[in-house]
Amino acid sequence: MIIEFSQRQLKIIEIVKTTHPITSEQIAKMLNVTRATLRPDLAILTMTGALDAKPKVGYIYSGGSASNIIAKHINSIKVKDMKSMPVVIDEKATLYDAIITLFLEDVGNIYVLSDGYLSGVVSRKDFLKNIMGGIDINKVPVGLIMTRMPNIVMTSEEETILEAAIKVIEHEVDSLPVVEKVIKDHKENYKVIGRISKTNITKLFVELGRS
Repeated sequence: MIIEFSQRQLKIIEIVKTTHPITSEQIAKMLNVTRATLRPDLAILTMTGALDAKPKVGYIYSGGSASNIIAKHINSIKVKDMKSMPVVIDEKATLYDAIITLFLEDVGNIYVLSDGYLSGVVSRKDFLKNIMGGIDINKVPVGLIMTRMPNIVMTSEEETILEAAIKVIEHEVDSLPVVEKVIKDHKENYKVIGRISKTNITKLFVELGRS
């Protein structure tokens, strides 16, 4: 896959190419944006090998350098090679059951199923917000508080781990459900067959750093 950079990301590359080393704060001032706004862009540019981040120094241009070998390697790794087991629950289950599942499995969110297919996702923040609101967790089904389809960011086994990592960064989520499309009654449904989390991605970069 060839990553297409946004206009701002291309501007960042040009700035770093002509001014490196340069800090994120300096780049933000030149583009008249906040450092928080730049964070996802810099993460993507670093992961793809366009830029290299040097601690206490700043960003340098690395396009076409040896660092691209790592970027190419990451692009060769598929989601199916890194996925872990998903944690799922039926949308009719109570919030109490879902909370117990969340903590027993030690995950940031749970994928919710309806008739065996993905219908929603619920996170720790969702549980906390509703508990503080005084909701009866023993009676309310998890389906009432979840984020529903189609507002769920997903990935597939054949996407690269880089594509999945970019989705995690851009959408600010803890994990992505790995799904398989199933056509039933002329309607698209999605079977959850795995998950890609920040932990999966972190483990990959640790392995690359040690190799």
